[in-house]
Amino acid sequence: MSTATVGYTNDEAKAKAMALGAKMRRMGGWYVAEHRLRGMLAYLQTMIATSIGTPVLYLYALGVGLATLIDANIGEGASAVPYLVFVAPALLCSAALTTATEEFTYPILLGFKWNPIFFAINSAPISGGQIINGVFYAVTIRLIGQSIVYYLFMIAFGAIPGLWGWLTILTATVTGMAIGTILMAYTASMKEDRGQLAYIMRFGIIPLTLFSGTFFPLDTLPAFLHWIGWISPLWHGVELSRVLAYGYEEPGSLTAVHIAYLLALTIIGVVIARRVSARRLNK
Repeated sequence: MSTATVGYTNDEAKAKAMALGAKMRRMGGWYVAEHRLRGMLAYLQTMIATSIGTPVLYLYALGVGLATLIDANIGEGASAVPYLVFVAPALLCSAALTTATEEFTYPILLGFKWNPIFFAINSAPISGGQIINGVFYAVTIRLIGQSIVYYLFMIAFGAIPGLWGWLTILTATVTGMAIGTILMAYTASMKEDRGQLAYIMRFGIIPLTLFSGTFFPLDTLPAFLHWIGWISPLWHGVELSRVLAYGYEEPGSLTAVHIAYLLALTIIGVVIARRVSARRLNK
C-alpha cells in the first residue's frame, strides 16, 4: 500500500507511532482504568441494585428496626447518640469493604489466569505497574460513586448530624482500598485457585465486620479480642467515620493514627501489587 493511500509519509507514520507509544506509556494506567470501567458495565444493573438496595435494607433493618429496641433501653438521661447515628458510618465503611474485596480478588485472578488479558495489555507499551494503577483508579471511582449513593440514603434516614459528615465518603473509600490493595497484591501472586480467596472471605473479611466495632463498640468485647480491632483497617475506618459523622470523641492522636494506618496499608498494597505484577508479566 502506497504512502499516498495511507495519507502519511514513512517518517510521518513513524513519528505518529512513536507519539502514540509515548502517550500510552504516560497514560497507560488510565487506559486500563477505562477498560476496567467498561467491563463493569456488564454488571451495571447489579451494581445499581446493590448500591440502592444495600443502604435501604441495612439502614432500615439495623438503623431503624433494631435501633428502636436499643434506644428504648438506653434511658432518657443517657448521653449516647441514637443507634442509627452510631451504626450508619460503620455500614458505609462495611459496604466499601465488601465491594473492594470483590473487585480486587477474582477480577485480578481472572486477568492473570482464567482470561489472561493482563498479558495482552502488557504486550502494548503498558507496564505491569500501570495495569495495577488502572485497576486501582477504576475501583476507586466505583467506591466513591457507591459511597456517595450510600451517604445520600444516610442523610435521608437522618443518620448524619455532623457538619463534616460528607468526609465519610472519602473515609469509606480509603477503608475499602486499605484492605483491597493488600488482597490485590496477594491475588496477583496466586498461580492456582485452590479456594484461598473463599477462605479469606469466610475466615477473614466476615469476622472483621463482627470484631471491628461495627455494630457495637469494641470495648464491649473481652479484652483479649481487642487486638483484632486494633489491626483491622475496618475498625480504623469506622472510628474515623464516626468522628466525622457526629463528632465521636477520641484523642486527636488516635484520629491521626487512623488516617496514617489506612493510607499506609493502601500504599503498601499498591507497591507490592505493582512489583508482583511486573515480575509476573516479565516486563
